[in-house]
Amino acid sequence: MMASSYNAKDEDGNITVSGPGGGALRSKKPENTAFKQQRLPAWQPILTAGTVLPAFFGIGLFFIPIGIGLYVTSNNIKELEIDYTGSDMSSPCFNCSQSFSWNSTKPCTCTIPFHLDQPYDSNVFMYYGLSNFYQNHRRYVKSRDDSQLNGDSGSLMKPSKECEPYAYFEKKPIAPCGAIANSMFNDTLELFYNNPNGTKVKIPLTSTGIAWWTDKHVKFRNPGGSNPNFTAVFQGTAKPVNWRRPVYELDSDPENNGFINEDFIVWMRTAALPTFRKLYRIIQKKDDLLPTLPRGSYTLEVVYNYPVRSFEGRKRMILSTISWMGGKNPFLGIAYITVGSVCFFLGVILLIIHHKYGNRSNSADISS
Repeated sequence: MMASSYNAKDEDGNITVSGPGGGALRSKKPENTAFKQQRLPAWQPILTAGTVLPAFFGIGLFFIPIGIGLYVTSNNIKELEIDYTGSDMSSPCFNCSQSFSWNSTKPCTCTIPFHLDQPYDSNVFMYYGLSNFYQNHRRYVKSRDDSQLNGDSGSLMKPSKECEPYAYFEKKPIAPCGAIANSMFNDTLELFYNNPNGTKVKIPLTSTGIAWWTDKHVKFRNPGGSNPNFTAVFQGTAKPVNWRRPVYELDSDPENNGFINEDFIVWMRTAALPTFRKLYRIIQKKDDLLPTLPRGSYTLEVVYNYPVRSFEGRKRMILSTISWMGGKNPFLGIAYITVGSVCFFLGVILLIIHHKYGNRSNSADISS
């Protein structure tokens, strides 16, 4: 075992060690600086009753009014949800749900009557909702070709391998390719108002303005540039396996057809949870003196194209108004009220403890 002797400390705080043969070696001890020796000036709060109690009461008095405001605002939003899955024998869509599949040649139509107890003012947003549909599955999320969706002609004819097994059909490239596009929601929903005189009035539904602006104008583009002949642009491609018509026949409006169809764009933005809703249509308010949807009897007509029995899913239609905070969501208000109430309650408890035992501890310190 080698012996070593330590010399005096250097000015920089390093220690030299005499090794064999008289050579000097530097030790691994950090330099004697304020940073390396952790002697930098620091502020460390001292928690006392005078600082903790105001903080608890302040958070409580700040959070509770905000939570009440958010909760009341959410409750003022009007929302109606109608399940039209057809799993129950009493449901008007029961026959459609039992007999329909992806390979059905004829669509099935069912009508669902419902009643609005109060009028809906301002714009009304119409959503479709799905349950037990896992759009967040890793392979499902990756099954798309963003270059193809952005209008790249090369990717149109040679889809990405990520789209497999929905990249080619009968040796033709599928446009749009991938599992997300192949499973696009394709039910048709129409709304009718039943007049007291017995007539039915169709509610006009707006199909544009439902997608994000960046998706519509940046991420999704049709190939061929400004060529209006979509049939020629998509020549040599095949429609997705589960689609009834090709992508260039989604809409008669050229500004809402092909890859820039807003129903298609909305579906391609995958949901994070298995139960979700997506914007389907907007009912625009036309007369400031009249409600958008008056109180009364309505009929929902569904062209049942989307089967959900295979994955034990459910389908629903939602009518909703919005506010400055978005759609109906009481959770945020409840969370603020809960946190504020807990902080205020803890503040009261700590105040009682301080009032009861604080004087004793001060007296003990003085006597000692």
